[in-house]
Amino acid sequence: MSTPTLAEAETLLAELTAKMRPHVTPQTGLIGIVTGGAWLAERLHSNLGLAVPFGTLDVSFYRDDFQRKGLKRKVKPSAIPFDVEGRDLILVDDVLYTGRTIRAAMNELFDYGRPARIRLAALVDRGGRELPITAQFAGAIITVDAHDSIELTRDASGKLSLVMQKP
Repeated sequence: MSTPTLAEAETLLAELTAKMRPHVTPQTGLIGIVTGGAWLAERLHSNLGLAVPFGTLDVSFYRDDFQRKGLKRKVKPSAIPFDVEGRDLILVDDVLYTGRTIRAAMNELFDYGRPARIRLAALVDRGGRELPITAQFAGAIITVDAHDSIELTRDASGKLSLVMQKP
């Protein structure tokens, strides 16, 4: 697949929803990683008709590069409004790259309890893994130069867009 354009995020969200639908139950817990993953979790929750409210994680304090990079300006509290103990969870992120954000998210999730299973959904898997982490559900798998970045944005009406940033 080619590099995503601004208009493709909504299409990829529809594809991701279709891939996930056969694998969730109304009791599946959906948890989005702040910010892009939280936006996606909100939309996926609605699209999939899940009974359990979705949660959000801000993994800033769990990152392995916290000492080197410091905190982002807008750290948000994590909010998981359901018991994770024994529950099937789907962790949602916008762009899967090195796997370090997902590792941090899993570390934080286990502070809430021991889920039965954690699966990963990403709008875009751009490759470049540094850890052995893979998405079970991906809207698209693409190749992006290591120096480039992909960012998910959301406008005032809630419309999602992907933005490619080159150095």
